[in-house]
Amino acid sequence: MMLCVRTTVTIDADTEALLRLEVERTGLSFKAVLNQAIQRALGRRPSGVRLQPLFAAPFPLELAPQSFNRLAAEWEDEDTVLELGS
Repeated sequence: MMLCVRTTVTIDADTEALLRLEVERTGLSFKAVLNQAIQRALGRRPSGVRLQPLFAAPFPLELAPQSFNRLAAEWEDEDTVLELGS
């Protein structure tokens, strides 16, 4: 069971308008929309929310063992060599 805490907060009118639009769009309660927005803003996925992949294609297997920072550095080095060679 999740403990709920009742509190009073003051939010800007434009923030309330955004929350109300989300209430209309989703059909959820204002409280649920507000809690989900806060959880997302704090980097937590709201319970019951499933993430959808951005791309349908699988991740290229040849890139899987590589560090993205190292890969980006290699590509940047290749670009620099091409620019200097011109």
